[in-house]
Amino acid sequence: MVYLDYSATTPVLPEVLDSYNKVTEEYFANSSSLHSLGIKSNELLKSATKQIAELLSIKEEEFTFVSGATEANNMALLGVAETYKRYGNHIAISTMEHPSMYGICKHLEKLGFIIDYINVTNEGVIDFDDLKNKVTKDTILVSISAVNSETGARQPLKTIRQVIHKNNENVIFHSDMTQAIGKVPIIIDDVDLASISGEKIYGPAGIGLLYHTKGLVLVPLMYGAHEGELRPGTMPLPLIVSFAKALRLSLKDLAKKEDTVRKYRDKIIAHLADYPDVYINSSKYCIPHILNISIMGIKPETFIHALETDEVYVSSNTACTSGKPSPAIMAMYNDQERSKTTIRISLSYLTLPSEIGLFLDSFDKHYEELKRLK
Repeated sequence: MVYLDYSATTPVLPEVLDSYNKVTEEYFANSSSLHSLGIKSNELLKSATKQIAELLSIKEEEFTFVSGATEANNMALLGVAETYKRYGNHIAISTMEHPSMYGICKHLEKLGFIIDYINVTNEGVIDFDDLKNKVTKDTILVSISAVNSETGARQPLKTIRQVIHKNNENVIFHSDMTQAIGKVPIIIDDVDLASISGEKIYGPAGIGLLYHTKGLVLVPLMYGAHEGELRPGTMPLPLIVSFAKALRLSLKDLAKKEDTVRKYRDKIIAHLADYPDVYINSSKYCIPHILNISIMGIKPETFIHALETDEVYVSSNTACTSGKPSPAIMAMYNDQERSKTTIRISLSYLTLPSEIGLFLDSFDKHYEELKRLK
């Protein structure tokens, strides 16, 4: 099997799974219970929380555990909108966001908020002139993902924040960092709010966090938590501990892992250069882990299923919008045909050189077959 869909989700590392199993077996008590077993669980919870804070260079009180990035995105946007609506009703997000973001924005529009969409250049980077025009005195929030999930386009968050604050220093800046953490160096406090998911860093699904800078007030989505907390419910200790383990492992030898992935990406690009009908959509500003291409004249689902016969697994755009035209490619190139024929190849440091060879062999075989059929 050749798995090249790591941006959709990652396998759980064996050592992470070991941590999950151990906590499930030995620390099953509720961490809020007053008895000795509960106290033991609470101590482990505090230890894992401290470790995550140290790994991300943030404070322990500056993040809330959630089920994943989609919940974190909801918590960030809806929480800010409800808390700060007295200061303005305008929100701006980029045209390169995860589908969950657009669903939230549609809901906010029904509540009376004005949503503006910030354009990007044909290399996938925020158009700074458009950003300047979109931030006004009524803007309360700007949301721009650190790395786009379809193309890998990486945004200069620190510079973006400076541009935002030149127009309105009170604007809150959120970023979905799901595709950046564990792949490239990132500074969390370049933003006020950040969403992270465990399933993208070789941890279990169902756990993530929302970073919220100290002093930022958010109205919670759900109620029943202790005063000052954003999210009610029993702490999922096995998930939290294994998330901490996955985060630590994902940040280890980051530069070395990135270099490995870049070599794989460059080999694929060099091979595909022989195909005039295959367009490389990812630009020089994209991280090497995500390579987006368009195979003109062939439906992506047809090509994906053809590769699948060789147990080679890739995807079209994001898993959440699979089979639909790519909004990211439309934002970059304004080309309908190009956006309808995208394939996303997402790589990992776990990928083997032999797997790249198998993928390219399968690609060649099925490309020629499908072109003949067409």
